[in-house]
Formats: sequence, structure tokens, C-alpha cells
Amino acid sequence: MVSSLHGVSAVMPLGVAAVAVLGGTLLQLQQPRLLAPSERQALLAATLLLLLAWGGGQTRWIRRVRSRWPQRLGVIALVPAALLLTDLRAEAGLRDRLDPALQDRLVQVEGVIVGLPVWREGAWRGQIEVERAGWPGTLSGAHAADAPEPARLVLPRRLQVFWGESGLSGPPPRAGAPRAGQRWRLALRLRPVEAPAPLHGPDLALRALEEGLGGQGRVVQRRGVAADRPLLLGETGQARIDRWRQDRREHLFAVLGERPAAGVIAGLSLGDQSAIEREDWALFRLAGLSHLMAISGLHVTMFAWLAGGLIALLWRHGPWPGLMLRCPAPRAARLGGVLAALGYALLSGWGVPAQRTVLMLATVALLREGARDWPMPRLLALVAAVVALADPWALLQPGFWLSFVAVALLIASEPPGARMRTRPAQPLGVAWLRESLRALLRSQWVATLGLAPWTLLFFQQIALVGLPANLVAIPLITLVVTPLALLGLLLEPLWLPAVWAIDLLRLMLAPLLAWPGAAWSPAAAPVWAQALGLAAAVLLTLPWPWALRLLAVPMLLPLLWPALARPPPGHFELIVPDVGQGHAVLVRTAGHDLLHDTGPAYGRQGEAGDAGERVLLPLLRRLGVRELDHLVLSHRDSDHSGGAASLLAALPVRLMHSSLEPGHALRDRLAGVPHQPCQAGLRWARDGVEFEFLHPTAAALARTGPERPGSNALSCVLRVAGGGRVALLTGDIGQAEELMLVLRQSGRLRADVMQVPHHGSASSSSLQFVNSVTPGWAIVQAGRFNPHGHPAVAVVQRLQSRGTEVIHVNRCGAWHWYGANASAWCEQDDRIRYWHLPLSPDDRP
Repeated sequence: MVSSLHGVSAVMPLGVAAVAVLGGTLLQLQQPRLLAPSERQALLAATLLLLLAWGGGQTRWIRRVRSRWPQRLGVIALVPAALLLTDLRAEAGLRDRLDPALQDRLVQVEGVIVGLPVWREGAWRGQIEVERAGWPGTLSGAHAADAPEPARLVLPRRLQVFWGESGLSGPPPRAGAPRAGQRWRLALRLRPVEAPAPLHGPDLALRALEEGLGGQGRVVQRRGVAADRPLLLGETGQARIDRWRQDRREHLFAVLGERPAAGVIAGLSLGDQSAIEREDWALFRLAGLSHLMAISGLHVTMFAWLAGGLIALLWRHGPWPGLMLRCPAPRAARLGGVLAALGYALLSGWGVPAQRTVLMLATVALLREGARDWPMPRLLALVAAVVALADPWALLQPGFWLSFVAVALLIASEPPGARMRTRPAQPLGVAWLRESLRALLRSQWVATLGLAPWTLLFFQQIALVGLPANLVAIPLITLVVTPLALLGLLLEPLWLPAVWAIDLLRLMLAPLLAWPGAAWSPAAAPVWAQALGLAAAVLLTLPWPWALRLLAVPMLLPLLWPALARPPPGHFELIVPDVGQGHAVLVRTAGHDLLHDTGPAYGRQGEAGDAGERVLLPLLRRLGVRELDHLVLSHRDSDHSGGAASLLAALPVRLMHSSLEPGHALRDRLAGVPHQPCQAGLRWARDGVEFEFLHPTAAALARTGPERPGSNALSCVLRVAGGGRVALLTGDIGQAEELMLVLRQSGRLRADVMQVPHHGSASSSSLQFVNSVTPGWAIVQAGRFNPHGHPAVAVVQRLQSRGTEVIHVNRCGAWHWYGANASAWCEQDDRIRYWHLPLSPDDRP
């Protein structure tokens, strides 16, 4: 096969061909929709014509004319071919999604538990391979008389399942717990894979497509309905590796107990990153070590390198000299390294990053089998093209680009002729140690400086202590902790030295993170500044004179300290992000920031995080907000305050306003932050912009016990006025509170922008209230697949009949309103991709 690649290279330059494959794949990934059948036919015809011209040119043009055009035609043909192939794969993946018509429907499924079930905050979370599906009672033979008629129910092949009672604490229960390889019958309440618009955080819809997850369901059991009870149907013998991983995880925690390092060991050896505590994740993220705590390409590659080195040593010096004659030691080391990487990836859960790494290592090993010495740039391009063909969505993952850029920078930074020089093998000693240390420092210097702009580009944060932290952590984690964690699966006492090493690392990180400015999160820079910063990183790592390298410093400044665009004095702007079924609005003035509500916790007990962590913090970092001047929690409901804990843990708050009663958990968490009730009449001014609470009254807030109004009735209603423009943020008030506002405030309710009360519920937005406000824009924050039917059709029609433009934020991503010129725009318009769209009627199963 390798010799055939060399033959193809004679008529088609493989490096350029690999770039063409990458270009066609990236072009498809930027499309807002899948190709129409006519467009696919046109692409297929163009590809075939180009390939025919290329094939015919090999016999006629190259031999007689010696023209390069046949080569170019062959390369050009790869662009539409890669685009078409990726589009067809995307269509197949999207067809295996839950039909939105089944949203919140109760069904019965039979299937096999796969993957590693995870216990988190009182509930199991896992995946099930669906074998049969039907309406409640149809699979168990207890079909109710008023249920729909039994019919063939088509569900996605794989579902994410949440199973258990919230509010439980302590270790996971063993009795009745789902185990990999078991076949269960479950009653599930179905939901599509819902995720807010991925403007500033991880793209969960893309992740679901890449991992083959078509939907999610929660195990339910209606009182008195025996058919809903989860039923174990037996063991299948499937998912043996996952079953072994689950058994070893339980044994690991039984041996190590509640030590925090146990979660890190489970993550490094078995791929259970959920076992790592959030506090530890925060510590590693601030130190720039998150990439070391997950099963990433670095771990798999280092494990393959260690295994290959050990195999080569045994091959050369073992008691079987005849093996060298049958198979050279380098070949045995390459093959053994790839097999070791494959085994490690399987034991760690066969995650997508591990799959990519095994594929890359196998490709490099195959190419190295030939007699030809592949240039490293061409080798990297070929490996990237192979990964793109196997997993096209990898090209949108930060880890893909960080891995390839790191290798490319290390190659480019080598001094001229360094790879050509040959040095005699040095014995172990001071000179060898000095040379090894110099190589380690150079590679760490290059990786830290060269990848810093890329880290800013992807994560909006860099760790200024990353160089010393990684210098210690990379060898400690990859060469000590990870091997001990893996060997501990066979020999338990080896887990204790791994625990000691992790505790030592935590002790070493503490003084580093105590430095002022240990992590830096600048605001998002414009595209030209990002490009300039990436070029500066390359310039810093090139083996050029320092007089030239220092030119990179001014090139980096626009990326590290971008100019911040803020409203002029006397004006304000609103940014309304998509947080799902919840509420959060950012109000910005010339020098201050106010956040009205923090969005929901996603899932019961925050199984999938919360809006503060996934949406608001990335947004605030991108805008350069380092502290909040005012945080308003309109009321206690979790869809308005669910993201507050994550936000408060990461961002200073000067003053909080809320209707929370004394003793509430969030008020206790903010013991050191001044708190003011958001009672009617409280007002202040910032940068020429006036803020005033219109509701609730002091008397309502003072009531306690049964006399205290419900949480929605106590929602903090905030009026913002500046530059002749007014915005009204209403929380979840109902029609009774709206009538009180109309009677008390009279003409002061009129506003340019209004947050539609209670997500557009039919119990709010009364006719009198809408007539009093008469907004030009009405913003609705509601989940795409919310079970409440928000916003109500009558509410939308009532607003539109008065000339109001209704903004559905879940279709907008993030809505911006600039008060100085009353301009509004949606941030999602140029970022929507085909995996974010719901199924069309023609695509439904």
C-alpha cells in the first residue's frame, strides 16, 4: 500500500491532495444547510469529469506535453469529492435524530446499556442502544385503552438516559444500578438534544452529532403504573469492555475512598472525567493543565511512545535474537506502539479524541513503513486528511488544531540543519542530562508561546503560569501518574504512589496560582488582531535572531489588549443570550455592567451544567467583563437563578439585588457581597443611565411564611432609561402584578424594549399591560423544545398586532440592542450550521 502511495505521488502531489481534502471538508462544515439533491448531483458530475480528465491526462499529456494540468485537475477534483462525502455522512447522522413530534412523549424502550454509566448529583447518566420502542404498555403487554394504537415507533439508535432521584448524596447505590451490557425495559420521557446557540461555549449539538447521540430521555415511573417500572431483562454479554471499566471504577473508589485524587486516577485510566471534582477542574484550568486531565492525544501518544520504546529494547536485547531477522526492531516498535495506543483507547472508553489519535498514529506508522523519508509537513497534511475523512467534524474541535499546530511549531523552531546533523550516541551522564533538559525546555517554550494565541482564540483564556506548571506537570502526569494509574488496574498498590504524585502536583500549583494575574482572560479581539497574533506566535518560535523575534511583541498587543467597544455616556446596550428555558439579560453602560438573572440549570440538579458556566461566563469573558457591578436575581426559580452559583464562583460581584428571602442558599453564598432587596422605588444612576425597580413592593418582600407571595409574583421588574430610550425587564410577573404596575406606574411603563413576562406564558402579557408598554421590540427567552408551549400564540399575536417586533432569542443566538441609534441584530445569523436546525417534515422518520 505504501509503494502504491509513492506511485500516486508521482502523478498527484500527495501533500497538495491532502490540503484539497481538508479544504473540501472545511467548506462543507461552514454550510448553514445540507446540500439539495440537485446540488449533490452537480457536485458528483463535476468530480467525475475532473477525474476523467485527470485519468486521461496521465497517458497523453504527461508523456507527450509533460504538463502539470492533469495533476492540478486531479487535486481540484478532491475538493468537491470531500465536500460531497462529508455532506452525505452528515445527512445520515442527522436522520438518526429524535423527531421533534416526540418531544415530551412518554414511550417504552428496550435496549442495552453501553458506555460507562455515571453517577452524578443523585442520578445515573448513561447511554442506551435502542432495540425496540413502543408506546407505554405495548412492550410489556399492558396497553391502556385510552393510549394510542400500537404502531411502529422509530427512535434514534442511541439515546442519552438520565435515571434516578435528584437530591440524593453520597456514593452511588449498587442495588438496582444500571450496568454496561445489561438489557433493560424503561419508560422514557423523550427530548431532543437541546443546547443553547453555541456562540461562546461548547457546541453540544455538534458533539451529539459526532458521538452519534440522537436524543435524550428521562426514566419516569407514574404512580400506580406497574408497566412504567424499570425492568432488568437480563445480561447480554455485550459491551464487555465497558462492563470491565465499570467494575474497575467501583473497585478503585473502594480502595482509594474519598480521596480527591481518586477521581483524577479514574479519569486518566478509565476515561471517567466526570469523576474529577469541579474544584479540581477549576484548579487545572487556571493552571493551563486541563489537557492533561482528560484522555487526550497527548496521553495516547505518550503511552504509545513508551510502549514502542520498551518493545524496541526487548526486541534488541531480549532472549530471542531470531526476531530481529524476521522483523526489524523499528517496525516492531511502531506496530507495538499502535496496538498499545489502541488498547489504551479502548480501556479509556474509546472517546472521539482517542479514536483520532489512534488513527493518526496508525497512519504515521503505515507511511513510515516505506523506504521513502516523508517530509514532516507532507506527513502532517496526510495525517490530517485521513482524520478528516474518518471524522470530518474533528476539524471544528480545538484539540485537532492544537495538536497539529504544536507539532508544526516544534518542527519550524528547530535550528537550521539540526535534523541533518548526526551526533554520536552519548552515554548516560551529565552531558546527556543537560542535552535532554535543553530539549525539554525548548519544546515547552515553543509549545507555550506558540499555542498561547490559539488558546486565546479557542478558550478566551491563557494561563500565565502555564510554562512552569506544564514543565512540571507534563512529565509528572504522562510519565508517572498515567502509567501508575493504568498498572494499578492490575496491581492495586500502585494507585497509592499515583495519589501521592497528584497531591504533590496540587501542592506545587497552589503557590503558582497565588500569583497576581495567574490566568489572563482578555476580551475577544477582531479578526485582524487574531491573525496578527497567530503570525506573532510563529515569529517568536522561529530560529531567527532575537532582533527579529522581538518584533512579535507589538504584533501580540492587539490580541492581548483589544480595544473595548462600549456605549457612549448617557446610553446603554442590551445583550440577550440564548440560555434555553430561562432568563438572562446583560445591560452595559459606558463603564458598568449589570446582569438581570443568570439563566437555568440544565437538567435536574444541573446534570449538564448551567447557563452561568456554559453561556454567560464565556460571553462575559469575550466582552472583557472582569466584574459585575450589579447582579439582579429577579426571583428564586431555578430557570432564573440556576447559573448564579457558577457565576459567583468565577466573577466578583459588587452588589446584588434580589427578592430572595433571608437564609436562602445564594444569599448565604454571597455573605461578603452587599445585598439590597429589589423593592419598588429603589433607583440609582450609572454613566448617565438611570436604573429603577418598579416591583415588588417593600410590604410584599417583608411578608414571611404562608403570607409571602409566590416567587413569580415577587419578580424584580427593572426599568432602564438613557439617551431617550427605555428598556423594561419583567422576570416572571403574572397578569395580577401587571395590573398593579399599570395602576401604580401609569405612563412610566412605556418602553422601547420589553422582556416578555414569564417567557411568553398565556398567564402574562395582558392586554392592558401590552397597551401601556407598547414596545418596539419584545424579547422572548424560551427553550427551543420547552414543554410549556412558550411563547403562547395569543401573546405573540397580541404584541404583533400593535406593531411590536417579537424576538425569539432561541432562533437568534444572542440579540443585541444598541440604544444610541436603536439598532438591533442577531449574532447567530452568520453562525448557524445545519446541525443546529430541527428536522424538516420531509426528514422525519
